[in-house]
Amino acid sequence: MIDIKKNDEKKVVISKKSFFKRYEWSAYFYLFPALAIILTFHVLPIFYAMVISVHSGGMTNYFKNFVGLSNFEYVITNKHFWYSMWNTVYYVLGTVPAQIFLSLFIAILLNQKIKGLEMYRVIYFLPVITSVNAISIVWKYIYQKYGVLNSFVGFLTGIPGPDWLMDTTWAMPAIIIMSIWKGLGYNVIIFLAGLQNVPPSLYDAAKIDGAGRWKTFWNVTWPMISPTTFFVMIMSTISSFQVFAQVYMMTGGGPQESTTVVIYYLYQLAYVEHKMGRASALAFILFLIIFAITYFQKKFTAKRVHYT
Repeated sequence: MIDIKKNDEKKVVISKKSFFKRYEWSAYFYLFPALAIILTFHVLPIFYAMVISVHSGGMTNYFKNFVGLSNFEYVITNKHFWYSMWNTVYYVLGTVPAQIFLSLFIAILLNQKIKGLEMYRVIYFLPVITSVNAISIVWKYIYQKYGVLNSFVGFLTGIPGPDWLMDTTWAMPAIIIMSIWKGLGYNVIIFLAGLQNVPPSLYDAAKIDGAGRWKTFWNVTWPMISPTTFFVMIMSTISSFQVFAQVYMMTGGGPQESTTVVIYYLYQLAYVEHKMGRASALAFILFLIIFAITYFQKKFTAKRVHYT
């Protein structure tokens, strides 16, 4: 009987190995299209841009002369880079915190049992699936000196509004407001998914303990959705550093470079000045900046993120 058991065990082991071996290749087969796309359109362009960044050349000949780190030196010592970096940081600080708090607040409201809940979710998500170019054109008309916004403000207060997109003080806040509205729905859906994964038993326990709404949120909801909050913070920061379409469509970097962000400056180097080497160097500098910020965000918030 013992020998039979040993043989049976060997048969089971062999069948398991053959099972995994058989399905391992099928997994690679299904992954191949996605891996091919990632390799072709993400990985290879990175190495290609790395080579371009140490050469000088125009649109027709990227590898005309090897210049080493001269392109990086040019970018770092150029005042336009620092203008664009300041504008980008201004945009990030104005957009990311507002998007996080507003989207969380709206998600909490939508997580309640109210009539027409599905309709509200669709309304908040519509701007996300709408083309940013189309939205930028609409908001450009709204922000005109005699547009809808100034007419409404003048009707309520009697004070004429500014020429939003032509004023160096108000141009960037105008783009920030539009960007918050545009990206709010995506973060709302993410937060809503996180809120719906909080076990109801935790709220019942907090209610039995006599905790109010604020204590329940701070001690139950907030820790439970901390991974969701961390994800939203990281993704919002990365996307905000890469803002381009709003600036290109609404202000063209003006007035007086007050809305020229890093990606728009990169576009000018590549497609206006035809300095592909400098543009590639700027792209790598921006990559290092985003990587460093993401790393420090993860490091300083890791203790506050609770995975269940």
